[in-house]
Amino acid sequence: MKKGIVLFIVALTVVACQQNKIGYVDNVKLMDGYQEKIDVEAKFKTKVEALTKKRDSISQAFQLELQAFQAKAQKMSQKNAQEEYGLLQQKGQFVGQQLQQEEQQLQQQSQTEMDSLVSKVKSEIKGYGAANGYTYILGGGDGGAVLYGEDANNLTEGVLKILNDKYKK
Repeated sequence: MKKGIVLFIVALTVVACQQNKIGYVDNVKLMDGYQEKIDVEAKFKTKVEALTKKRDSISQAFQLELQAFQAKAQKMSQKNAQEEYGLLQQKGQFVGQQLQQEEQQLQQQSQTEMDSLVSKVKSEIKGYGAANGYTYILGGGDGGAVLYGEDANNLTEGVLKILNDKYKK
């Protein structure tokens, strides 16, 4: 009977000592400090600026063409002016659609790269947790699941350092 009680106490002590190791990562701070994300955003910002310049340039050229047509239309018959104006409108619509398609492609490329980055970050967090014996790693920051956490359980800097070191390679 005494052995049973002793075994029960030992078993209870072992179970009590096995605590879950929990940490958290501030998602916003992690992503804002991740150099690859910063580089991807800069790359797409440059592409968006180039597309904006292209759009502005085409728009200015089209406005000049429209002004030239308006001056020329006064000397044309109404039927010829309407036909030429219709062609000019079609050209404007076509160019607008082309630019819109380019913008959509750029947005899709950006979204694909950001999704890939998020997957990479999640994978790294999972690897960090497994390598360091964490049972759970929670997400914090804006809209995250951690409303409060001790700084000792904040893994953001460690994961961020690993991500940036791997990206440098």
